[in-house]
Amino acid sequence: MKTTFSGWRYLWKSEDIRRKLIVTFVILTIYRLAANVPAPGVNFEILGAFRNSMAGGGGGFLDFLNLLSGGTISNFSLLSMGVYPYITAQIIIQLLVPIIPALQRKMQEDPREGRRWQERWTYYLAVPMAALSAIGQINIFNYQSINTPNIGEAILPFGFSGDLLLPSVTALVAMTAGTMFAIWLGELISEYGIRGQGLSLVIFAGIVSQMPSNFVSLMSDEATRWFMLGFTLFIIVATVYAIVYVQQGRRNVPVMYPGRRMGNRMSMPVKGTLPLMVNLSGMIPLIFASAILQFPAIIASYFVGSENAGVSNFFKGMQDFFGATSTSNSGYWILYFFMVVVFTFFYTSVLFDQQNYGENLKKVGATVPGVHTGAATQKYLSTVQRRITLPGAIFLGVVAIMPFLLGLILRAFGVSAASQTGIFLVSSSGLLIVVGVVRDTFMNIDAELKLHGYQDSLLVR
Repeated sequence: MKTTFSGWRYLWKSEDIRRKLIVTFVILTIYRLAANVPAPGVNFEILGAFRNSMAGGGGGFLDFLNLLSGGTISNFSLLSMGVYPYITAQIIIQLLVPIIPALQRKMQEDPREGRRWQERWTYYLAVPMAALSAIGQINIFNYQSINTPNIGEAILPFGFSGDLLLPSVTALVAMTAGTMFAIWLGELISEYGIRGQGLSLVIFAGIVSQMPSNFVSLMSDEATRWFMLGFTLFIIVATVYAIVYVQQGRRNVPVMYPGRRMGNRMSMPVKGTLPLMVNLSGMIPLIFASAILQFPAIIASYFVGSENAGVSNFFKGMQDFFGATSTSNSGYWILYFFMVVVFTFFYTSVLFDQQNYGENLKKVGATVPGVHTGAATQKYLSTVQRRITLPGAIFLGVVAIMPFLLGLILRAFGVSAASQTGIFLVSSSGLLIVVGVVRDTFMNIDAELKLHGYQDSLLVR
């Protein structure tokens, strides 16, 4: 695929495309402005002190979440959860479809109505997911700030009893509403802006917005700034290259399509290929694995204040482990890597089975050479897909734990934790999202240009 910029001149020539780009930019601007509105009840003095402790290298996985969220977590914004509760709800609904026979029949009998049902229940599920995420985030950050030296107080006093009840409910409702507002803005972009890219662009805007502040943090240490800048640029270039290489990876399975009847004659069978993707699941395993690993910390947050010392200590240990307060928490990152790899296989299997290539190829009379049609073809293709998924799953796992791996490498070179702040102008997981969104956005704009008759478009194949 050869890229040319000659098509950019057509972006403003077409009134429809120009309007969509302006609408997208305006909505993203509104989202970034709303991302700076704090949740009600936040103690800004405590929040500032806690942010300074995170900047000093004590944040660990919290730094990682902050980079991925576009800084909304460190600001304790109304949009702290972003659109991730909706994505998690979407994944859960997708996984339930093949498990529950009634849902599977609904999707097969009327796919259009099935998709509407799926979208409706994804919204319903996103609300409690957002509320649960808000409770977990508040409790986790309060626990960390209370146990941080020289702070010892909660960022946002929270509880469902006594004088805290009304302020806590207000904060919870506001943060849940903020998540739904972000989802709504994403849907507006998909409807009136760049089609189908709304939620992705919302996540993209949040991640990219952190690049200037991360660059300033990276250059703040005069002793290591040039080493860290060169190291960071090398890591970014290498990571982007690896992401593009893996995302573009395909295994072309040979397929024979039947010949067509032309009058009284039959044409010869046509040779074709069925491209199977190395990374079919995209960034979904990283998002879902991190969401799953937050649940133990959320559950522990309810019991850390127990009057029973044994129970309290047990759940404090769980909170510390799953809260990942330090990049040296190797057990957490190993578990995270394992979860990403396992979920990549699981989610890829679900998506691949839903596509049902065996039956679809059988309906058009196509065959894979040497393999029986129908179920045998589906089984063969599933085996091939699982084999090529292995390198993709390991790659995603490495991308997920790259902050931990780079921390080990830099400490081996004597670079302090404080100097490592901003090592990723965009996090490794964020780079995966950014590269994917940029690629998909270019494809969508290219399709829009061709739809409007501009053949000399952004992408020349």
